[in-house]
Amino acid sequence: MKDENIENTVITLHLQKGWSIRRISRELHISRKRIRRVLVSNSVLRDTTPGAEIPLKKKRPSQLDPYKEFITGLLEKYNNITGQRMYEHLKEKGFDGEISIVRDYLKSIRVVGSKTPVRMVETDPGQLAAHDWSDYNITFTSTGKTEQVTFFSYILCYSRRQYISVVDDKKQQTLFCEFIAAFIYLDGVTREIRGDNQKACVDRWEMGKPVFNRKFLEFATWYRFTPRTITPRRPQENLKVERPFFYLERSFLNGREFKDREDLKKQLRQWLKEVNDVRIHATTKKRPIDMYAEEHPYLQRLPANHYDTSLVTQKVVNQESCILWEGYQYVVPEKYMFELCPVRITENQLIVYTPEGEQIACHPLAEKGRKERYVGDHKKPRKKPDLAIADVISRLEAFSPEMSQYIDQVKRHKSGSWRHHLRILLALKVNYRVEDILVAIRRAWQYKVFEAGTIERFLENNSEPRYSIRLSFKPKNNNGYEQQK
Repeated sequence: MKDENIENTVITLHLQKGWSIRRISRELHISRKRIRRVLVSNSVLRDTTPGAEIPLKKKRPSQLDPYKEFITGLLEKYNNITGQRMYEHLKEKGFDGEISIVRDYLKSIRVVGSKTPVRMVETDPGQLAAHDWSDYNITFTSTGKTEQVTFFSYILCYSRRQYISVVDDKKQQTLFCEFIAAFIYLDGVTREIRGDNQKACVDRWEMGKPVFNRKFLEFATWYRFTPRTITPRRPQENLKVERPFFYLERSFLNGREFKDREDLKKQLRQWLKEVNDVRIHATTKKRPIDMYAEEHPYLQRLPANHYDTSLVTQKVVNQESCILWEGYQYVVPEKYMFELCPVRITENQLIVYTPEGEQIACHPLAEKGRKERYVGDHKKPRKKPDLAIADVISRLEAFSPEMSQYIDQVKRHKSGSWRHHLRILLALKVNYRVEDILVAIRRAWQYKVFEAGTIERFLENNSEPRYSIRLSFKPKNNNGYEQQK
């Protein structure tokens, strides 16, 4: 802040707001002696007349004078806009001065708050990176609707070069995909990576130490980095990623409009390269891209093959000969109806395998908002497809040796509808485990009950529906990631 601005601010705070010299010193970070000199030189302390007006020094003309009305309007709309972003707007209006003038003027008209000193610990090049999520409400001009948008940030703590992207959720699979994209973008991996106790990384804390998620440890081992996390309730330990989010909010989100999510992603990529990489960092006093050139040789090399981030689960083929995933039906050959099949979900595909491991179906993932429920060549028969009764019996007998006797009893007591009851029993496998079905059948046999509907009601009241079983698998070659340009 220029001397004349300091003098005017001090006089105003002392006379109009009645602030003491001590308070002015604390708020403006100026020594009390200097404040006293300002007040004495302007006859403020010597004037004994209450409420006397002290003439302020005349300001010299500034290059910003023609733009001050524009600056005021922009601050009313984006109150936290950075000096860098304001400078970009002024250049578009024809301003040819330096950015320092803009920053000084913004400091003079903004309210200065008290600050708590924070100690920033610097690290060696290639030693540490930090990551985090942050949510913002953004109004898109194409629809006029405000949506919550999640950003992922990954920053090299030495150079401050940063990778930021827009994501759909905060799941572990998404985190791994964004890590890999950040590693490719920055062409290397640091020896340590620190987060903030998110569930995708840390299961719990025991004896003052974090217990990392097994899958996250597997991922960390694949890329040869040591996972770190911050101490609970001490967010200042992660300032090197929290502060860049603040800069993103003020320099990128403020003073910009976005048509839709794709336009947001496009402008973000441009801002990262044209502004964030080449600005003078407030702490290092250097450009992040120049510091990155020093840090890059210390980063660990990427592995030959990237970690496979696909989700592997097991699903039962339902009575429509489909695998149900996130509200959409993925078609599977009819002969696998009611079979428990391994399913692999990649970034853009759903692949179904036989219990023996042979691929039987591969479909692109359904786009969000798609009205058609079925994915694949689904034939809509006049009635639901039925398995041959001999196939139904053989599959039921595979549950347990005792099923043969129960099937005979169903045939005996339900001579006209036993086929219907057996098919319902087999269909229960879609929603319940075989072990739970056997418990219900044993109970039904004990009380001489041979109706499939009664067994189904027993399961509804006493068993939990089947859930997806996540399997561990070895990472494989993943060609889905390409170098970002």
